[in-house]
Amino acid sequence: MSGRIGEEKVEEIRARADIVEVIASYVTLKRSGRNHVGLCPFHAEKTPSFNVNADRQIYHCFGCEVGGDVFAFLMNMEGLSFPEAVRRLGERYGIEVEEETVTPEEEQRREERERLLRVTEVACEFYHRLLVEDPAGKQARSYLRQRGFDGELARQFFLGWAPAAWEALAAHLQEKGFDPKWARDRLGLIRASNEGRGDYDLFRRRLLFPILDERGRPVAFGGRILEGDGPKYINSPESPIYHKGRVLYGLYQARDAMRHKGEAIVVEGYFDQLALYRAGFHNTVATCGTALTADHVRLLKRFADRVLLLFDQDEAGHKATFRAMDALLPEGLQVSVVTLEPGEDPDSFLRSHDAAQMQQRLAAARSAVEVFIEQTLAEHGGEIESRARAVEKILAKLRLLPGEIERDLYLKDLAVRTGLDEQLLRRKVLPQAVQPPPVAAASTRPQPSRPAAPAGSSPQGLALKAKRILLRLILSYEDSRNEARSIGLDELFGEGDFRVLAERALAQPAGSAGPEENIRIDDLSEPQKGLLSGILIEDEALFAENSDELFQKCRETVNKERVKQQLQRLQELMREAERAHDFTHMVTWQREFYELTRKLKG
Repeated sequence: MSGRIGEEKVEEIRARADIVEVIASYVTLKRSGRNHVGLCPFHAEKTPSFNVNADRQIYHCFGCEVGGDVFAFLMNMEGLSFPEAVRRLGERYGIEVEEETVTPEEEQRREERERLLRVTEVACEFYHRLLVEDPAGKQARSYLRQRGFDGELARQFFLGWAPAAWEALAAHLQEKGFDPKWARDRLGLIRASNEGRGDYDLFRRRLLFPILDERGRPVAFGGRILEGDGPKYINSPESPIYHKGRVLYGLYQARDAMRHKGEAIVVEGYFDQLALYRAGFHNTVATCGTALTADHVRLLKRFADRVLLLFDQDEAGHKATFRAMDALLPEGLQVSVVTLEPGEDPDSFLRSHDAAQMQQRLAAARSAVEVFIEQTLAEHGGEIESRARAVEKILAKLRLLPGEIERDLYLKDLAVRTGLDEQLLRRKVLPQAVQPPPVAAASTRPQPSRPAAPAGSSPQGLALKAKRILLRLILSYEDSRNEARSIGLDELFGEGDFRVLAERALAQPAGSAGPEENIRIDDLSEPQKGLLSGILIEDEALFAENSDELFQKCRETVNKERVKQQLQRLQELMREAERAHDFTHMVTWQREFYELTRKLKG
């Protein structure tokens, strides 16, 4: 199917589809006020925080902050593209989906992507057949058996064998009617020769690990050499269909187990992932030759709320563990570290231990923050300057924690460990607290089901809450929209998802009753969908009596937090100037600091 689905057809299906009915085929829902609630299918939970609103035809989980409309639900649940979700719902409700002509450029991009995916799929089938059926794969089959991996696992993960031949893949693609230039110029699976022998295959004499996207389509390969010279492992280069910072090896096979257990095991190697999967730990994924990225974390957060880091037990593995914390902690995931014997990796451990012993190690996993604190203090010794550097490194990690209670407990522990004043440590981590915006009288209507929030909030958290309330007001009231236009969105939101949604709301014609006319959920990014659905599914009556006053209070809170961030930056600049004996700039920063301080107090 090469065309675009018309907007009228999308809207017809949207109007016909009942989101409660669709989601109820996946999730057990119970009526709660004007919403239906149930256990979120996208992360493990025991208390329902997943809400479906029939009036607005949206869903939102207050646990993992995903949300959207009926199309977004199917896309997340089934790993479908938007057109595929539209077609799936069209079939369900008996609506024929025609397609409109797209521009030549759009058609070219779509065709290129589909062709690249098909070329990679053909390559995967070719290499897999050589491994499981062809005499040429005997060496690789023997190697896998020696390492304890059977044919069933090889089939489940589509493992393959790249023979020693110079151009085996190129010849196979030509035989199947594909121009090898696609594998050469766009995918890097074939390389141009500098020796006058013609193009040659990137992967030769290697056991291959196909890397699949969330929908189970091969997009790249990792290869381990079994004979001859060359690097032990090589990977496909990045391409239009493969970005190593956005793909996790084994996620397609692991996602259901991750949802069921509510936790993910993250390792670094292909064999580590396969060894754990073979031992029954199906919730295991591996990075593809790169550090854990923010995109990786967003993938993990869709399926789990706890991450177990099980990296090699050497210096490089320890560094990778602590680097991973920088991406994981800000997302509010529970991060733990699994410890094996020095020098071991998950694969080698399972070759000499059984699954029960590995389970014991997983059960004994310790908080990554706690491990980092212990190791950092131990490494820096007892000298004052070294201890000071260690504490600064630890405080930098604690700043990443979004939960105030968790951060508070670690600060108390750090004060005991180092003998430093707890209030000093606290001031180094957080600026002075600001007062939260007042909340209107509680509505008597049933509220959306959501997990209980921890007592207290950080200043950053209060500013975030204030922005959320401001956006809710702008979405709900024409007076608030007019006020926002007068003030300007820079002052209220700065940059980011809040501003994007506010701009959409302000694009409405004067007198519009709500955001529906100009904000289409399926036009938004995933974080924007989650933000908007969470706001829309909450009780609008909350602001009915004091919207003007609440708007101004929230505006003040946002402004105070902005000033406090500027003060923090000036403090850093003053310290840098003092260390550099740059007293000219130091006086400038001090003057700005005191002016901002007066502004904050005023």
